[in-house]
Amino acid sequence: MNDPTLDAHEHAEHAEHAALEHDPFISRVTITIAVLAVLAAVAGSLETVEGGKAITGSSEAVLAQDKATDAWNEYQADSLKRHMYEIAADNNTTHGDAYRREAISQRAGQDKARQIATEDEKERDRLTAESATHEARHHWLTGAATLLEIGIALSTVAIITKRRPFWLGAMGLGLMGLALFAMAYVVV
Repeated sequence: MNDPTLDAHEHAEHAEHAALEHDPFISRVTITIAVLAVLAAVAGSLETVEGGKAITGSSEAVLAQDKATDAWNEYQADSLKRHMYEIAADNNTTHGDAYRREAISQRAGQDKARQIATEDEKERDRLTAESATHEARHHWLTGAATLLEIGIALSTVAIITKRRPFWLGAMGLGLMGLALFAMAYVVV
C-alpha cells in the first residue's frame, strides 16, 4: 500500500542527507522536495477523506432511497385498503358510514406516506449530489498527489544527476499538482 505521508518523509530524509553536501543547487532542490512532500502528504490525506465522504454519502443515499421505497409501499397499501373500504361502503348499507370513515382515515395515511416518501427522495437526491462532489474532489486530489509525488521523484533525480532541467521539471509538476489541488475546491 502506498502511504503518501511515509513516502514524503522518506524523500525528505534523502534530501536532507544530500543537503549536507553544502551545494547551493542541492540545497534548493532539497527545499523543493520538502515543499512537494508536504503538499503531497496534504493532498493524499484529503484525497482519502474525500473518498471516504463519497462512499459514506452514497451509502446514506441508498438508505434514504430504501426509506422512500418503504413509504411508497405504505402509500400503495393504504390506497388498496381505501379502495376496499370505499367499495364496501358503497355495497353495505349497514356499515357504510363506518367504512367511509375508514376510507377517509386511509386517505390521511396515504397523504402522510406520500409526504414522508417525498422528503426521503429529496434527502436521497441531496446525499447523491453531495457524494458526487466528494468523488469529484477525490479525483482532482488523486491527480494532484500523483503530480506532486512525480515532482519529488524528479527532484531526487536532479540531486543525483545535478542537472537543473530535472529540477525545473519537478517544480513545473509541483505547480501543476498545486493547481489540481486548488481545482478540487474551486471547480467542484
